Amino acid sequence: MPRRLLALVAAVATLTALGVASPAAAEPLESGPWTAYSPSFSVQERGCGVVNGLTFQLTCSTASGDQRAERRYATYSTGVRQFEGYFRITSMPGTRISLKQTFGPSGPFFMLAVERGGRLYAVHGGTTLATGATVGATVRVNTVHNTGNGAHRTYINGSNRHSQTGGSGGYYDKFGAYRTNSGAGPATVVWSGVQFWQK
Repeated sequence: MPRRLLALVAAVATLTALGVASPAAAEPLESGPWTAYSPSFSVQERGCGVVNGLTFQLTCSTASGDQRAERRYATYSTGVRQFEGYFRITSMPGTRISLKQTFGPSGPFFMLAVERGGRLYAVHGGTTLATGATVGATVRVNTVHNTGNGAHRTYINGSNRHSQTGGSGGYYDKFGAYRTNSGAGPATVVWSGVQFWQK
């Protein structure tokens, strides 16, 4: 077997042994048919927020003001939209950092955040969605939003952990690292495998 092929086989075997997920292999959740699309986005860096590709950092421990490092995607107002992404916290001395938002016409419609220690929760209402989002763990997040009836569901690692309804108008997806009103950095979050579908 050629040397380069041997090296590739060895690398794959090592990753498999470590349990490293393959984000690109995931399929959209819920029944389809789904069509993949690529909405445009802008980068938002405010306060001590720093964005480098898909790495989002809050470099300060400031517990006030607008501290954010995010991608803000294009507004949508029709159809059923699905977001998927994998995040891995690589450093988090801080706490209560928002990771993903579905933003509505009158403010954040849904905000997923993490506390130091790994609890994932809905910022509005405080519902616990999952635990185990600790430093180094890779977590899959899917949100499915039906603009026709306002239904919004959040999946963590493929399981539906949160549902809500309401609202109408224009919405958009955001992800990265954002200080909630009760939170503070520093924090570093790396996202991967980001995909969008619609039907």
